[in-house]
Amino acid sequence: MKLLSELKLGPITLKNRVIMAPLTRMRSAQPGNIPQELNGTYYAQRASAGLIITEATQVSQQGQGYPGTPGIHNKEQAAGWKKVTKAVHDKGGKIFLQLWHVGRISHSSHQPDGKLPVAPSAIAAKNSGTYTAEWKPTEILTPHALEVSEIKEIVKDFKQASIYAKEADFDGVEVHMANGYLLDQFLQNGSNQRTDAYGGSIADRVKFPLEVLDAVLSVWGKDKVGVRLSPYGTFNDMSDSDPVALFGHLIEELNKREIVFLDMIEPRATTAGGDDKLNDKAPSASDLFKNKFKGIFISAGGYDPDMAEEALKNNKADAIMFGRWFISNPDLPERIAKKAELTKYDRATFYGGQEKGYIDYPFLAY
Repeated sequence: MKLLSELKLGPITLKNRVIMAPLTRMRSAQPGNIPQELNGTYYAQRASAGLIITEATQVSQQGQGYPGTPGIHNKEQAAGWKKVTKAVHDKGGKIFLQLWHVGRISHSSHQPDGKLPVAPSAIAAKNSGTYTAEWKPTEILTPHALEVSEIKEIVKDFKQASIYAKEADFDGVEVHMANGYLLDQFLQNGSNQRTDAYGGSIADRVKFPLEVLDAVLSVWGKDKVGVRLSPYGTFNDMSDSDPVALFGHLIEELNKREIVFLDMIEPRATTAGGDDKLNDKAPSASDLFKNKFKGIFISAGGYDPDMAEEALKNNKADAIMFGRWFISNPDLPERIAKKAELTKYDRATFYGGQEKGYIDYPFLAY
């Protein structure tokens, strides 16, 4: 199977093309959003993946949008992540950290001094919600539109987070520019209605995300940095008037920087794990953008093993991400190799909690 063949990713060789997707699980130690031994066990169980991308990890307190999500903005959090990377490396795995700022998808209870969440423009995300710091469901607030000086500070936050990620012994990092979070909010004109140098034209809307990427590259180098995008995604009230032009231009800029991979979410799976529905009428991100990108192209969104193998054989991608199936099948590559039945996941245990639905899913019996 092509899915189980090796893949060269910059300086590292992946043992297969089965990639563990970034999956928010809200199980960091409190207070402090610090990765803990429980998280190390969870990731180490899944070290047979060709590559693990961690759950989205906020680069600052301002970047947090949900309770229990881990951070990478102080030494305690970096030390917690170092235990996780050691657990994965001890099992022969490779692991990248996903760098995240949620922007407007937050609540004042997560923000420094109880301030409003931030965004490119003061536009609330419709039909979207989150949880307060006390785990209570809440509507999204109308955010504070960032000043240029504040944008520059967020670039610095991403750079410092990248330094902490290196201290934590990650193999690389992924910059989260997808799913309606801050960098995606700047990219798309449904959420970015600025009239300064960071809004308006496509070239101006991509400016801040690329400044962030350049800051990350200055720490890690091009062969250890990937980017996640979600063209046509509607999660968190996202929209753009011309996605092909926008993401085509952005990919040209990514090519100039020679990043090692592009992780693109298929629009058919637009709920970011919120449910199991797939939109078969949505356009294909692989068809539209795979041939535009010069590095390793990883496709995500609603794949089962058969669909994944077909996509690889038809040159729709170089590797495939699995999310929900990796939650409930820690030994997913082995199950694929043996054509074993996959354990069904329990959606009720996806977010928050402890061991149940996290580290207690069975491995294949011998």
